[in-house]
Order: sequence, then C-alpha cells, then structure tokens
Amino acid sequence: MFKNVVVGIDGEDGGRDALALARLLCADGGRLTLAHVYPGEAIVWRGANPAYQAVEQEDAEALLERTRAEEKLDADTKFIGASSVGKGLHLLAEDIGADLIVIGSSRDGLLHRVMVGDETRAALNGAPSAVAIAPAGYTTEPHLLRQVGVGYNGSPESEHALAFARQLAEESGATLSAFQAVSVPSYVSHGRTAVDSTPITDLVDEARAQIVALGGVEPHAAYGKPAEELALYSASLDLLVVGSRDFGPLGRLVHGSTTHQLAHSAGCPLLVLTRAVRRTDAERPAGEEPQTALAGS
Repeated sequence: MFKNVVVGIDGEDGGRDALALARLLCADGGRLTLAHVYPGEAIVWRGANPAYQAVEQEDAEALLERTRAEEKLDADTKFIGASSVGKGLHLLAEDIGADLIVIGSSRDGLLHRVMVGDETRAALNGAPSAVAIAPAGYTTEPHLLRQVGVGYNGSPESEHALAFARQLAEESGATLSAFQAVSVPSYVSHGRTAVDSTPITDLVDEARAQIVALGGVEPHAAYGKPAEELALYSASLDLLVVGSRDFGPLGRLVHGSTTHQLAHSAGCPLLVLTRAVRRTDAERPAGEEPQTALAGS
C-alpha cells in the first residue's frame, strides 16, 4: 500500500468517498493527511479583504478537524489557498512528499473542479504522485481488495502499471488480471476484419495470448473503444490500475484521454500511475526503495 497519502476533503459526498478509498490504500503505519483547498491566490490578486482569507482558513481548519473527529482518525490535517484545487493538491503533496493523492468523483466534488480550467491543467503537469479516484457512492460499498486489474497494451506505461499491480496484489492477497482493448479504426477495418483480412476475433485472441505470456495474470481482451471496454471490465474489480502518458495524472485527465473518461465511468476505484513517478523510480539509485514501493516490500 501507499505510505504517504493526501486525501482531498471538501465536506461533500465526494470527499467522504475519497477518504474511504484513502484508508484502504494507506499502509498500516502509513501517513494519512486530510487536505482542503480554498480559493487563495486569485482572491489576493483581486485585492479582496485579507479578513476573507482568514475566514476561509478558519472554515478549512474546522472542516478538517470535524472530519478527523467524526472518522476517529489519527491523521494529519493541512489546508492551503490556491488559484485552483488541482494546484493546491499538487503543492500539498509535493510539500509532504506524498506518494498518492486521492479524490472523489461525485458530480460536484473535487474531480469535477480539478478537471475545469487551463490553470489546473498547467499546474498539474509534473505532479509528484499517483492519483486515485473513488467512484461516487464508494462509502456505501464494501472496502476490500480482492480483485485488482490492469489496463494493458504493451506500452511502457502499462508495463509499469502491471509491475505495480503485481506487487499490490501479492501484498493484499488479491487476484490479478489484465485487460487489453483491441480497437481497430474504421479506416483500417471492414466489418469484422482488418484491411489485411485478419478477423477481429483473431486480433482479440492475439491480445489475450499476449497477456497470458506475461505469466501469473488472468487474461481478458475484447474489441471496442478502450474507455468503454475498460469501464465494463472494471465492474468486476476492486481496483483498476492504469498508466498515464502525460507528466501528471490529473493534467492528463483534463486532456480528454481514455483515463479522463474512466475517471467518470469506471465501476471501481481508479489508480493512475504517472510518468513522473515512473521517471523517479527509474532514476533512483540501485538498492534505494522506489517511490511506488509498497510498505513492507
């Protein structure tokens, strides 16, 4: 599990969903930080009364203390003023060296706010940690880790996601599976065959065989749009792990990618591993624990 987790708290259902997921993914003895972002830089720039900032800070502190007491948590609390939620979470995670940010996906929750605005997109390029997204209503579901799945396509991003998921499944005793969506654009296909006359079913079989060759992973493959097929696959999972090609997972979400769509449609929590995390792990000296290492590993 993760050792240093920041969870976005907003006083809404999405924040409660995020907290439930954060508690599941935070290792025994790990550090959990309840975080709240209030409007900060923009207000100061517009010349607002500093007393308004003081009220925001008091409200943030009260919200976090109330949440900690209600949940009976031994957790740190931090709040920050920022021009966007995404930027604030990024700064907080960077400040404490967090290896995971957790947010909820309710309609009015942090995910919606994170995915709006060019400022957020720019601020989260280079995000220093992975990001987990709790589906709406997660607090009402059993919080177990029995089935871990990976979105796989042979890319370096998916290889990194698979390696991490293997470690997570081993530690938690979960079953590990991987899914590859075979998506042939219309201009290279004709009905149920590709332009080279290869049946689509053969392409799906090849994708499944590629996963079988990985060893120790239940193979799944289907033909269709990746986001849609991965969402269907996720309905049978307790956690779906995917890689991100961009410099930060939340920034990538904003760009309308497959991960962006999954953030809203996945039937289970979504864990996005970042390019920044992969780069950090790759550059870490031999023998030093990687950033995405699991506690106790």
